[in-house]
Amino acid sequence: MDRIEAGNELSFRVGFSGHSGHLRLEPISTVERSNPVKSLPDFILPPAFARETPDSIKTYIEETYLWPRLDPEEFSTEKAGRQWDFDWFEEAKVPLEPSLARSVVVPRWELPFRRQKKGLVQEKWEPNSVEVDVSELMLGSQDSGSLPRTAGPAKDFIRGSINNRPFRPGGLDDSQSLERSLPEGASNGEWVREVMNGGPAQASLPSLKKGLDLGNLKAYPCSWNVYKSQSLLKTTPEEKLGELSVQFDDLFMKAWEENVVPETESDVGLMPNSDCECALAEAESAKSEAEEYEADMSSGVNEPELSLLDDILSVESGGLTSRLDENSEGGGQQQQAWAIIGGSEGIAEHFYELVPDLALEFPFELDKFQKEAIYYLEKGDSVFVAAHTSAGKTVVAEYAFALASKHYTRAVYTAPIKTISNQKYRDFCGKFDVGLLTGDVSLRPEASCLIMTTEILRSMLYRGADIIRDIEWVIFDEVHYVNDIERGVVWEEVIIMLPRHINFVLLSATVPNTVEFADWIGRTKQKEIRVTGTTKRPVPLEHCLFYSGELYKVCESEIFMPQGLKAAKDAFKKKSLTAVGSGAGSSAGASAIHDGRRLQRHDHSARGKPNKHSGSQFLGNLPRTGGGNQNNGNNQNNWGSRRSDSSLWLLLIHKLSKKSLLPVVIFCFSKTRCDKSADSMYATDLTSSSEKSEIRVFCDKAFSRLKGTDRNLPQIVRVQTLLQRGIGVHHAGLLPIVKEVVEMLFCRGVIKVLFSTETFAMGVNAPARTVVFDTLRKFDGREFRQLLPGEYTQMAGRAGRRGLDKIGTVVVMCRDEIPEESDLKHVIVGSATRLESQFRLTYIMILHLLRVEELKVEDMLKRSFAEFHAQKKLPEKQQLLMRKLAQPTKTIECIKGEPAIEEYYEIYAEAEEYSNKISEVVMQSPAALQSLSPGRVVVVKSQSAQDHLLGVVVKLPSASNKQHIVFMLKPHLPSTVQSPPGSSNLQDKRSADFSEGYMLVPKSKRAFEEEYCSSVTARKGSGAINIKLPYIGSAAGMGYEVREVDIKEFVCICNRKIKIDQVRLLEVSSSVAYSQTVQQLVNLKSDGNKFPPALDPVKDLKLKDMDVVEAYRKWTALLEKMAMNKCHGCIKLDEHIKLAKEIKRHREEVNFLKFQMSDEALQQMPDFQGRIEVLEEIGCIDADLVVQIKGRVACEMNSGEELICTECLFENQLDDLEPEEAVALMSAFVFQQKNTSKPSLTPKLSKARERLYDTAIRLGKLQAHFNVRIDPEEYARDNLKFGLVEVVYEWAKGTPFADICELTDVPEGLIVRTIVRLDETCREFKNAAAIMGNSALYKKMETASNAIKRDIVFAASLYITGV
Repeated sequence: MDRIEAGNELSFRVGFSGHSGHLRLEPISTVERSNPVKSLPDFILPPAFARETPDSIKTYIEETYLWPRLDPEEFSTEKAGRQWDFDWFEEAKVPLEPSLARSVVVPRWELPFRRQKKGLVQEKWEPNSVEVDVSELMLGSQDSGSLPRTAGPAKDFIRGSINNRPFRPGGLDDSQSLERSLPEGASNGEWVREVMNGGPAQASLPSLKKGLDLGNLKAYPCSWNVYKSQSLLKTTPEEKLGELSVQFDDLFMKAWEENVVPETESDVGLMPNSDCECALAEAESAKSEAEEYEADMSSGVNEPELSLLDDILSVESGGLTSRLDENSEGGGQQQQAWAIIGGSEGIAEHFYELVPDLALEFPFELDKFQKEAIYYLEKGDSVFVAAHTSAGKTVVAEYAFALASKHYTRAVYTAPIKTISNQKYRDFCGKFDVGLLTGDVSLRPEASCLIMTTEILRSMLYRGADIIRDIEWVIFDEVHYVNDIERGVVWEEVIIMLPRHINFVLLSATVPNTVEFADWIGRTKQKEIRVTGTTKRPVPLEHCLFYSGELYKVCESEIFMPQGLKAAKDAFKKKSLTAVGSGAGSSAGASAIHDGRRLQRHDHSARGKPNKHSGSQFLGNLPRTGGGNQNNGNNQNNWGSRRSDSSLWLLLIHKLSKKSLLPVVIFCFSKTRCDKSADSMYATDLTSSSEKSEIRVFCDKAFSRLKGTDRNLPQIVRVQTLLQRGIGVHHAGLLPIVKEVVEMLFCRGVIKVLFSTETFAMGVNAPARTVVFDTLRKFDGREFRQLLPGEYTQMAGRAGRRGLDKIGTVVVMCRDEIPEESDLKHVIVGSATRLESQFRLTYIMILHLLRVEELKVEDMLKRSFAEFHAQKKLPEKQQLLMRKLAQPTKTIECIKGEPAIEEYYEIYAEAEEYSNKISEVVMQSPAALQSLSPGRVVVVKSQSAQDHLLGVVVKLPSASNKQHIVFMLKPHLPSTVQSPPGSSNLQDKRSADFSEGYMLVPKSKRAFEEEYCSSVTARKGSGAINIKLPYIGSAAGMGYEVREVDIKEFVCICNRKIKIDQVRLLEVSSSVAYSQTVQQLVNLKSDGNKFPPALDPVKDLKLKDMDVVEAYRKWTALLEKMAMNKCHGCIKLDEHIKLAKEIKRHREEVNFLKFQMSDEALQQMPDFQGRIEVLEEIGCIDADLVVQIKGRVACEMNSGEELICTECLFENQLDDLEPEEAVALMSAFVFQQKNTSKPSLTPKLSKARERLYDTAIRLGKLQAHFNVRIDPEEYARDNLKFGLVEVVYEWAKGTPFADICELTDVPEGLIVRTIVRLDETCREFKNAAAIMGNSALYKKMETASNAIKRDIVFAASLYITGV
């Protein structure tokens, strides 16, 4: 078709296209004209839209895409407060994204000298390509980066999945992930060096056939040197411009750090002498110009360039941190770097100027520490708040919630106890968009503010839940719970595992080492932690003793008052004297003391004894007046004890009521004690008629959700009767709904007296006017002990209601004695318990961490609070090691040829070890003592500790001398060698004591001397010692010494005896006798051995211990080996021994420092190695530590012991059981009470129980075999408790709750708690069955879960649903 002309020469043509002949319009390029201006039309219409500018574009984008808007219809003011019941994750239609490729082709890096040119014309290197799984290139645990982890399916958004890899924990070095995500050549910088040296870059990538165009980056002829000194940027001469430092990205650090040229000062030492002066001049000029350059920098010139330089030059390779405080010398600087205490001056005064736009307004004036914490939260810092109970720490948590709502992120509030989680949900529900996640409840998980237990958060972290991406704040409440032996490890795991983008809000009671704990968190997460708080109580406390109806104040405003304690002791003495004078039992106080003792003994002895709930039902049948006297025997005694206990409590309640000190919380450290104390007050009524009406209406509404039979449970009837009279009970044995009713009524103020266990102080925020301690001793599961100051402070902190009371009162009951002042002082005003690490390895932790390749188990151990101090000192140890290695090595020059002193010293040191081991055993044996008779040749330890001495026993211990007297040979030392301590003034002694025989008799006079001596010795010796000990001399060319020797100094008892003359040696001091003794001892050494053979330990010494005998023989063999060494007796032995000892000590110090810096020095490394071997043995991991399917199943087991649960599944122990029987057997995993009544089981269940117990024993023996510190029997007993198997079996069959309570002595509350946890176990077993592919087990667990989820056990919490 011909071209058609249009207006303004816009040419186009119309044609047919396709088989069906569709018309197609095609524009044709316009004809060029010489004068384009004439082609413009005569009139141009104005544009329909205004011209776009950068500001208009920015405004449009903000209004359209960035400003959040809500649907005006759905979110109108008329519908405010409406809640939608909508399952966001099941109903929402999530668009399916295209699936990622499972593998990609990437080039394989090769070093330049290993590349094959393949005969190409241009000789360009073509890299080989390999197929790599995408998962190996992706940073599965990285929370940000070039290759982030893809989001999982919507159903796993909250809880995560075992198939997910956890997010990368914060505080780790980025170099590990960098090396994994990029090819080796890119990460170590080889290709950068190659390009800089003029070589070609990588070319001919699989997807880039034309190669890589580097633009103007061409080969440079110069060699490049990298300097670390900033001064060279200004001072390098023009002739050295080729050596300018090159600034690259951190990625290339490794490449150019290998070729780092030393700084100018150090280069001087490497230059020839002719160039030294010139180099020094250049260095001086560089230094002066560098100072001027730094001055310019400080004045603000070129600040961006300086900061860029600092950023680049401060990066360190090899995994070392870039923090300056790590390389500085002081621990104080390190502490200030992470746990920051100061710097908060003026924040409280100028708070509203610093934070003008508060995310949450408070109807009261904030305290100073609250303002400081809120200011730091606004800055995005992590905060540690330490304050007393009821001081207002929750304000900080609320503000973190408000910030998360303002920033459209999420905040997580973790609590150690489920009760706290439920209560906080109720408290925050009206203020924020709140959700709740516990083991059995999941409410509004899409909310921006989530409340959960710490175990749930740990599970989310290990399972890589995608919700972690959205979290900005994690609030840890009750951080001091990290001291809990069983669950404290969870806090440490969560803190270590949290990604780096999450900030911390830590709330804790006052503890002594707050800064230390904050420093550990900061150092672990590489975050600064702001520490704030207050030691001031909002309501001051006074502490009193209650004895004999009177209150004695012993402490006020944290100041102990001894006069109050003295008055109480005086009253106690007076009462005791009165009781003795008037006869036993006449005093009510004395009877109360007796009954208190008896009741405490009864409580302790009654632990675990079955009562079938008979003791909790007598309240309704108790007579109001003295009907108890009609009983006989034990019943009379029981009634008397209850009456006296009741009178004691009545006395206390009357006293408190008279002083307007109600309501009161009475802490008893036993569930039985709580019940009996409350039941003993059968005649007490503390409520008015209006309060009774309020209690009745509240209980009716609360219990109306229960079915008819459950409303009439004995416990519910009993508690309602108590509540009507203003008396409450609170402990773990109560049903959950009953506990919540008691808590809510107490908060309303209608309960006047509450008997509670310790959990009330930890789990419920319900202050009272007064707190009473029934006793200051408690049973902690292992033993009876005094209360710790921290425990006392936690419970005493419930006294005093802020805004209602000016002072809180704490009362300590005194029955049989008055506490000592030291004990009372320690508990009341003593320092609180320090935060201590309870970190321990578990199998499930190891299996989870083996799936996280960026975080090894060793890294988790290093980052634990237990290893904090050791890891903190690593830089100092590294510097010390470098100094040790830099010390010059000392050498020993031997005068006898090849030096053998090190071998000699090794033998000597080994002999010393054996000597210390057996000396006491051998030398104190009866046979050894008997063999030490006069004339016995012995070897004595030398005082110089280098060479042992040969000697002979001269005299046995006696009344005058307590030790053996031994004559021993001493080496003849030259005058150049320093004499031993006993002979320093030998020459002076010889001249002064000539008559004592220090000089040898001349040869011409020896016959006369012998004649004289023989005449003297004809007399019988008197046994006296006439020589002065120690007696030192020389004879026959040898030195000798006579001194007292302790039994521990004997090194060896020889099998030889010689003839000695005791009288001439000790009484007469005959030189002839000394010469003869010396000659006999010298003759024993003539056969070439230094010492005669030792007595045989079996034949002669009669030793029967095989270990001692073997050690004794090795010891004597080493002594003989020492004697054969050429160094033995050398004149330089002492000098060389000292050198050898110093060399060995230096070597040991270096090895010890290397060991301390290695992973092997970690405290739990032996336990870790043993557990790894156990996991490999049972098939959870393979030899390469890769988690197998059995290990993945074990990762699902959170509620029970993971190994026993996994073996139970893989041995198919549940296959032949019905769902009711299976869930009954599984109750052994979650039930916690040790002593219960024995259940009666069916034969099938009995057989299954024995099989499961045998499995636990086998696993216990396997762990003991691999040196895991576990006793098999104790391991099986602690992890399998079959006390509720019968109860759960009947419950799953449909038996009413009232009937199953009659089958056991376990309290109703523990039964409910066990069955609720059992539902979570069923869910875990169901997930494990899906992993195993066992559909039958999956259906069985589903059926079992449905069978136990009914009635009162799974009644909804009143905190969640309201009353």
